[in-house]
Amino acid sequence: MASLKDVKSKIGGVKKTAQITSAMNMVAASKLRGAQQKMEDFRPYTEKFNQAMSSLSANMESGQFPLMEVRDVQTVEIVIVTSDRGLCGSFNSHIFKAAAKLISQYESEGKKVSLVCVGKKGNAFFKKTGKVRKSHTDIMGSFQMFNARSIAQDVAANFLAGEADKVHVIYGKFMSVAVQRPHMEVLLPVQPEVSESEDAVTKAGAAAGDYLYEPSPTEIMDVLLPLYMNVMTYHAMLETGASEHAARMTAMDNATRACKDMIKDLTLLYNKARQAGITAELMDIVGGAEALKG
Repeated sequence: MASLKDVKSKIGGVKKTAQITSAMNMVAASKLRGAQQKMEDFRPYTEKFNQAMSSLSANMESGQFPLMEVRDVQTVEIVIVTSDRGLCGSFNSHIFKAAAKLISQYESEGKKVSLVCVGKKGNAFFKKTGKVRKSHTDIMGSFQMFNARSIAQDVAANFLAGEADKVHVIYGKFMSVAVQRPHMEVLLPVQPEVSESEDAVTKAGAAAGDYLYEPSPTEIMDVLLPLYMNVMTYHAMLETGASEHAARMTAMDNATRACKDMIKDLTLLYNKARQAGITAELMDIVGGAEALKG
C-alpha cells in the first residue's frame, strides 16, 4: 500500500489539475458563445447566397465560367480545416479520419491528391505525408473574412492553373454543443443545382423565371463566383471555430469529472492507509503492554 505522503501528494496534484480543467471549461464556454453567435448569424447569409447562385446558374452551361469548368479528374485538392490548439477531445481526429478516407479513395483510383491545411493541427498531422501544398496556421484563433479570401484566392488560382481538377473542403460542422461532425463539400468546380425529378426541374425553372436580373446573369456571375469561394471558405472556418470550442468545453468538463472521481478514489485509499497505520500502532502498543505484563 502507498504511503500516506504519496497518496496525499497525488490528491493535491489531481485537485490542481481539476482547477485547471475547470478554468479551461469556463474559458471555452465563454469563447463558444461568441463563436456560435457569429456562425449562426452567417448561416442564413450562406444559405441565401447558395440559393442565389442556384437560381442564377440554373440555365447556364457548366463550362461557361472558368470556376464552373468540369474536367476529367486527374488531380484533386482537399482543403482541411482544423483547429490550431488541442485539448478538444477527438474533434480533430475525426476530421483527420474523414480526410484520410477521402485521400485513400482517390489514390486507389489512381488520382493525385494535394492538401491545403487550415489550422496547425491538420498541418502537423498531414505534413509527414508530403501532400501538403499550402498551410495556413495560427489564424483559427482570430480569423477574419480577409483570411478566408486569401485561402479562397489561392485555391481558385490553383484550380484555374490546371493544377487541380476538383476541390473538396472538409471541416467540423457544428450540430450542437455536444455533437460536432466532419462535413465534406465540393468547393470547385462550382456546379448549378440539378433537381432529381422532372417536377422539381419544372418548379426550379418556374422559380428562376420569377426573377429579373440587372445587369445580365452572366455579368452577375462573374462577380459572384469569386465571392462564393470566399463565403464557403469563411463558412467552413466559422463552423470549425464554433465546433472546436464546443468540443473543448465538453472535453474539459469530462476531464474535471474524471479528476473528481480520482480524488474520491485517492481519498478512500488515503483513509485506508491511515487506518492501517493507526491499527499497526495500536497493535504495537497492545503487544508492548502484554510483554510488560509477562
